[in-house]
Amino acid sequence: MSATRLSITARFLAVPAVAALILAGCGGDDSGDATEAAGEDGTSGNEPVELVFSDSYSPEHAHNACGADLMKEELASNDSGIDLQIFPSSQLGPDGPERVSSVAAGDIDIDIQGSSAISSLYEPIGALDAAYVFDGPDHLFEFADSPAFDDMAADMLEKTGIRALGVWFFGMRHFTANQPIRTPDDLEGLRMRYPDSPQFLQNAEAVGANATPVAFEEVYLALQQGVIDGQENPIPTIVDMSFSEVQSHVSLSGHQTGFVVAIMSEDAWQSLSPEQQEALQASFDAARDTTRQCLEDTEQEILDGWNETGEVTVVDDVDREAFSAKAEAYFAENLQGDKLALYQQIRELAQ
Repeated sequence: MSATRLSITARFLAVPAVAALILAGCGGDDSGDATEAAGEDGTSGNEPVELVFSDSYSPEHAHNACGADLMKEELASNDSGIDLQIFPSSQLGPDGPERVSSVAAGDIDIDIQGSSAISSLYEPIGALDAAYVFDGPDHLFEFADSPAFDDMAADMLEKTGIRALGVWFFGMRHFTANQPIRTPDDLEGLRMRYPDSPQFLQNAEAVGANATPVAFEEVYLALQQGVIDGQENPIPTIVDMSFSEVQSHVSLSGHQTGFVVAIMSEDAWQSLSPEQQEALQASFDAARDTTRQCLEDTEQEILDGWNETGEVTVVDDVDREAFSAKAEAYFAENLQGDKLALYQQIRELAQ
């Protein structure tokens, strides 16, 4: 394990105590309301319920250390009766459509997935993963708080039985390889790993990459053995999955505003009391800020470390305008129907 990864792991392990204070502040304190919601003996009136929460990330990753773990603590501390059972590191199946289907079937209560994986059951949401559709996390959250997102979520619920609780920032996605990638031409001849989903494969075409689909859990070995030449992910994920141990250059293309959608089985949601539904939603919403802060702080710490030690070469003079113009022209020609309409709605928010 590299010194950088050891440092970041230690940082994530130290975060929950601080972030819990943020969550506590978000929760407020109204003893009158608490007494009313509880039984006359002061205990919670909610029936205990266990919810299974699945994700693909290590326990130290922000989505666990600053997200799911804090949700669990908050739900335990407010007497909601909800016991959140967290299964990180793809314990309940590989990242992608398989686990999305498990949520739809009610085998997993809550999962966090990229919109491309969810598009296997609800195609329009794939537009949210289009290259350069978002200008960054502020633009992402503006959309997530908009009527357009609510309409999309309602339509998805009706057609799939999957409820969207909201989004968490995942980090800006950048290219890694054993050479710099400054322009679309630099991708020529490189076998770049992309997730095996229609939207991500479209993204590769949109920016001029030669996509080689590889499962997330197999990327490190594929890089190490030379099956692929590069990949693309947020910087904290690059360290969390040790990709930086087998790649010499990180090119800051920012070609995708990475995020995950928390999806929940509607049957599991309806099994909760109204008070439990409110508590679960509030805990997820509060963790939206903590996960973003953790990711951004960690990204900066990693970049500073790389620049200081030279362990990885950071390429910061990427021609993003060339990449984004190429992608925009591609999607204008290749997206259709509801997916194109959603893409255009998102872009209009940036104007």
